[in-house]
Amino acid sequence: MAMSTETLIAGIVPLLTGLGLGLYDAEINRGTVKITVTKPAGVGIDELTAANAAVSLWLDEHEPFENRYTLEITSPGVERPLRTPAHFASAVGETAKLKVTPELSESRRLEGTIISADQRGLVLETVSGRLEVPFDQVERARTTYVWGPAPKPSPSRAGAPKGPKRTPTTNTQERIRVP
Repeated sequence: MAMSTETLIAGIVPLLTGLGLGLYDAEINRGTVKITVTKPAGVGIDELTAANAAVSLWLDEHEPFENRYTLEITSPGVERPLRTPAHFASAVGETAKLKVTPELSESRRLEGTIISADQRGLVLETVSGRLEVPFDQVERARTTYVWGPAPKPSPSRAGAPKGPKRTPTTNTQERIRVP
């Protein structure tokens, strides 16, 4: 029988806290244990390596599955899934994409800035206005990274004259077969 996510969380949170990390998310799914860790200043490779070693040892003692499994330790990244009220609260002020139930909106895909979030739902500022979204009507959600404007052309290239157009040449030589 597979380990419950609650058991996993209870076992690894003290380990992660001891490493100066927080638990963002934990999932157990089809032979994969995925742990997402966070830290206010960002998570580096050294922290991920230390978390991997600590969680791996704990899992060796508390086998999550009867068979083999894969352990993934990762950071949330700039585009991260939002699954819990705490995830949404931590993303206030960020841009997010949501897929919602048909009862909430004709367009099931929404994008906007998360204005606020509590235990019941969130407020999303879209181009059409503010929309209150209860969590039970959110099917999927993730933050999105908004890239800045496109870079301007280089001054050295902007006024460079264009050369003559090249036309493809054809090979007019005939091939001769040698017997």
